[in-house]
Amino acid sequence: MRIETVAIHAGAHVDPGTGAVTPAIHPSTTFERDPDGSYTRGFLYSRNNNPNREALEECLAALEGGAAAAAFASASAATSAVLLALEPGDHVVAPMDAYHGTSRLLRETFARWKLDSTLVDMTDLAAVRAAMRASTRLVWVETPSNPLWKITDIAAVGELARRAGARYVCDNTTATPVLQSPLRLGADLVVHATTKYLGGHGDVLGGAVVSKVRDALFERIRVVQASAGAVPSPFDCWLVRRGIRTLPYRVRGHSENALRVATFLHGHRKVEAVHYPGLPTHAAHDVARRQMTAFGGMMSVQVRGDRARAMDVAAKLRVFTRATSFGGTESLVEHRASIEGAGTRTPDNLLRLSIGLEHPDDLIEDLEQALS
Repeated sequence: MRIETVAIHAGAHVDPGTGAVTPAIHPSTTFERDPDGSYTRGFLYSRNNNPNREALEECLAALEGGAAAAAFASASAATSAVLLALEPGDHVVAPMDAYHGTSRLLRETFARWKLDSTLVDMTDLAAVRAAMRASTRLVWVETPSNPLWKITDIAAVGELARRAGARYVCDNTTATPVLQSPLRLGADLVVHATTKYLGGHGDVLGGAVVSKVRDALFERIRVVQASAGAVPSPFDCWLVRRGIRTLPYRVRGHSENALRVATFLHGHRKVEAVHYPGLPTHAAHDVARRQMTAFGGMMSVQVRGDRARAMDVAAKLRVFTRATSFGGTESLVEHRASIEGAGTRTPDNLLRLSIGLEHPDDLIEDLEQALS
């Protein structure tokens, strides 16, 4: 089935008792045991599983073309579960340019647990190859990356991971399964912040791990999910699943608007640089064209000037809202360096833009008046 059909039907079942087409929310924390002591209906306790979580996981696995999925209370919890499935002393190769929470987890939390890591430019295959060690057990990519929207050649890095005997994870939050299929390009696992485009409305927090196969690594992630307990509520699962129904159409709208906005900004006299893989001037535009069906709704712009100038432009925007996160229907702007804090590699004059579903002309006019 095509992704539009999968997004609507996977994990969604007509209620056998009532005939309800829209799934119910099951807030119960516990489930009845059969007289013989078994749980033939499949549910025991909501930390282990829940009908709404099961429906969401079934849908996520189908969207990514995977065998199984595990939903979490946040993307950070999903990332932590993958890392907890490794052993102390293992080595991880991860990107320099990525969601700063991922690198912070590696540096500040898991380094104390004796998990070693090396951060590299994932667009440089020689650098990735050089970072590999005998103890490398995991290679992590994020493409497009946040906040510089670099493009990693998923298949090429996957080949390096396979040669090293390492598992391969792709954060597919920005592209979504609509634009990119990492499992088909060689990834073993896909991670999502379901808070972003999958939920799509800025009203739910969540994360997920999708596995190509049901193997020992995924089962360890499942154990962490149940034992550590960072699971989403039934309502959160219901909200994400509802958001996914319109995902293909929303993502295409975000992508179309973003390309219009990026093209406008690229030619603006008060703009130093535009980071958007849909522009032919992007360093990895050809790679993006090869592995993506469109280029997504995220971009960053470096204004001409310093930090104060960037903050001034953000303050003058009227249609864009100054807020963190992305993937919702409304457009957001964020001065990323001030959010990431000490040690950030993000330029001080950079603004990250989450392009929403407003009319693109309104967004362009808003940026024009703020830059002027």
